[in-house]
Amino acid sequence: MKKRYKILIWIFIILLIIFIAANITIGVIAPKIVESQIESNLGVKAALGKISLTPPFTINLEKLEIGNLASIKKISLTPDLIGLLFGKVIIHGLNVVEPVINIEQAKDGKLNLPVPRQGGKAPAVYLTSIRVENGKLIFTDRKIRAEGFQVILDKINVRVAKVYMPLTSLATDFKVSAILNDAQGNTFGSINFSGWLDYIAKDMDAKLDVQNLNMANFSSYYGNFISNRQISSAILNLNSVFKSKNNDLKIITDFNLSKIIYDQSQSALSQPIFELANSTLDLFTDEKGELKLQFEVDTKMDNPSISRDKLMNIILKAAMKNVSSRSPEQIVDKVTSTIEKYKDIGKELKNIFGN
Repeated sequence: MKKRYKILIWIFIILLIIFIAANITIGVIAPKIVESQIESNLGVKAALGKISLTPPFTINLEKLEIGNLASIKKISLTPDLIGLLFGKVIIHGLNVVEPVINIEQAKDGKLNLPVPRQGGKAPAVYLTSIRVENGKLIFTDRKIRAEGFQVILDKINVRVAKVYMPLTSLATDFKVSAILNDAQGNTFGSINFSGWLDYIAKDMDAKLDVQNLNMANFSSYYGNFISNRQISSAILNLNSVFKSKNNDLKIITDFNLSKIIYDQSQSALSQPIFELANSTLDLFTDEKGELKLQFEVDTKMDNPSISRDKLMNIILKAAMKNVSSRSPEQIVDKVTSTIEKYKDIGKELKNIFGN
């Protein structure tokens, strides 16, 4: 019995020595190898502060810098040793801590994303789970604004993991959350997206929640899609349910646009016709000045797409349904107040064309 204990102790000591030696060797040699691989494949400068091993066999990369594109506090991953013996790269528990990604679109529409250089065929990599903690994505668009329009996705947290039951399932659970900040660091909304997805079977059941998103921050993108009148503030709360079966994806959405404030500095004389035409937004709002819509979109899960015209048509139908559900008295009051609001436009038109 004592002999057996001695053997176990010696095995433990040998394994410990091997682990320590491997840790020291990896810490000295591996950073330069990783930096070299990134630079040769992406064509950008890379720097890695530290690489280490933790039991049983988790590789940790710390303070990784990839040009001006990304900086990551820590990456941890556990490769499957048995899978490596059969030529398959299987990664258990890929954890990325505090990544900061900078994406910039130039005036010509090109993104600053490096193009991987052509090389030998890369081995397939299989991930069993991914976790991102407290990430940040900074997007700067110089195409729509010369000085650069910037929006920041902050406090990004991602969890993606294979469904454990039943064992034969290929479905994946996911949960994504983030807040939106402007260039000054002011928060103007939050996003939560969670559910499960089976991409092979093209099945899905998920829910998207957008809360307190100030749409005025994206006026450069949506233009007059919401209103030809310039909006200085409009708070969006949106709830969408995504359900797909055999690639047929249905998106059911509850849309609530509230606290709509127009830019008072915009002269009604400058474009009276468009203001009057787009006062339909006022017609569709309720007595609280909120625009509440419910609508459905049918598309394909493997290629979700919808044209702007089709989306506008769906939204307008939902808006008309909203109006038709009101009493005749409410409709008359709303139309009357809208006409009253623009009663002076006729005089302005006369003055414009008279001159």
